Amino acid sequence: MIKPALQVSLKGRALRLLSQREHSRSELERKLAAYEQAPGELAQVLNDLQARDFINEGRVIDSVMHRRSGKLGATRIKQELASKGLSGEAVTEALAGLRETEYSRALEVWRKKFDRPTTDPNDRAKQMRFLLTRGFSSDVVRKIVQGTGDDEDC
Repeated sequence: MIKPALQVSLKGRALRLLSQREHSRSELERKLAAYEQAPGELAQVLNDLQARDFINEGRVIDSVMHRRSGKLGATRIKQELASKGLSGEAVTEALAGLRETEYSRALEVWRKKFDRPTTDPNDRAKQMRFLLTRGFSSDVVRKIVQGTGDDEDC
């Protein structure tokens, strides 16, 4: 006899997603909306998970910062946090901390890809585009690619 497909509850789906990585409330709403069977069911499940601290925006911010700050600039991380539905004071504080280390992080990313400045305008443009697409500020990118910055400036 063939077993009927196991119906996973909305809460079970949410917990499965949360067990893989931190998710914001709006991310979970977007991912689970298709599985809601009764109006208000999803909001109730998410309220319960948030009350039990399974959904915590501070942890989401910390997780993104930890995973992405070594590779991306503040602008790109801000976009990623916004796509997760996060904004506000906690995001502003986290981004302020990132901007303080922007030069050193950008320099490290640049050194992994290119090991020395170039005099060729095409190569210089390529290096600048590389760093800019990773969300580093144009001032920092200019200092690194032109080789004029030093660690105390930024």
